[in-house]
Amino acid sequence: MLKVLKSGFFTTIQDNGRFGYLNKGVPVAGYMDSYSASKLNKLLDNLSNAAVMEITMTGPTLLFEEPTYICLGGANISVTLNNNPIEQYKIYKIEKGDIISYGRLKKGFRNYLAIKNGFKSPEVIGSRSFYYPLTSKSHLTDLTGLPYERCEAYNFKISELKVDSFLDEKILYVAIGPEFELLSDRQLEQLFSKEFSVAKEYNRMAYQLEETINGHSYAMLTSATLPGTIQITPSGKLIVLMKDGQTTGGYPRILQLSDKAISILAQKKYGDAISFKLKGISTKF
Repeated sequence: MLKVLKSGFFTTIQDNGRFGYLNKGVPVAGYMDSYSASKLNKLLDNLSNAAVMEITMTGPTLLFEEPTYICLGGANISVTLNNNPIEQYKIYKIEKGDIISYGRLKKGFRNYLAIKNGFKSPEVIGSRSFYYPLTSKSHLTDLTGLPYERCEAYNFKISELKVDSFLDEKILYVAIGPEFELLSDRQLEQLFSKEFSVAKEYNRMAYQLEETINGHSYAMLTSATLPGTIQITPSGKLIVLMKDGQTTGGYPRILQLSDKAISILAQKKYGDAISFKLKGISTKF
């Protein structure tokens, strides 16, 4: 059992997510930064959908009550094991009574802690990902327990990975959305020539962008959306749906982020800059 001594700002358990339930209004959920989480699971020889801990901005303090192996990656946050600094994308042996403590956030926004064979939070509709009220809680709280499998010995293939950091990346590669053709030449020019910044309204559901482009007067029926769908409001504000985002929307769906672009955006916080680029297509309008 893992005991959460201090939970941090917003710490959850996430796996690949829930698929096949969008038509019932159930969001996909899952890793916000799937790129980092998948690297950690591969390093530990875990299943690709093994549940990891997603740590947002301010990390937790954790007490391990059984031996195991862990690794961490994603946002650059200072982390110690029994007061000794540990590195990203490197496997560490954990003994009974060991304590992991998170410190200062240096770069990025979300860090991931993976454990051998994954965390064993309850499965709800085929996933261990937290999503309240589908799951009993939205995030971990102080002094709660979290089960995991005891692992005293593990012959890992490699002990660490060299991973190219994308925390400084600003370009988000996108595909055209269903209502892309509604955009005027002026809107297209603004969309692909401007730099945008993350507004104060951002979370696992959606990221709003501070800057706007020209608005519109289109009325449309509520239509299906996905994680990474970018909608434009009548006032010209851009809203990027994320992993806990709504499954339908009534605003034009003008762009769709790639999986890697979702991971890049998931590491941004208020004020961070991004720009859009159509993959494989010239954006000179």
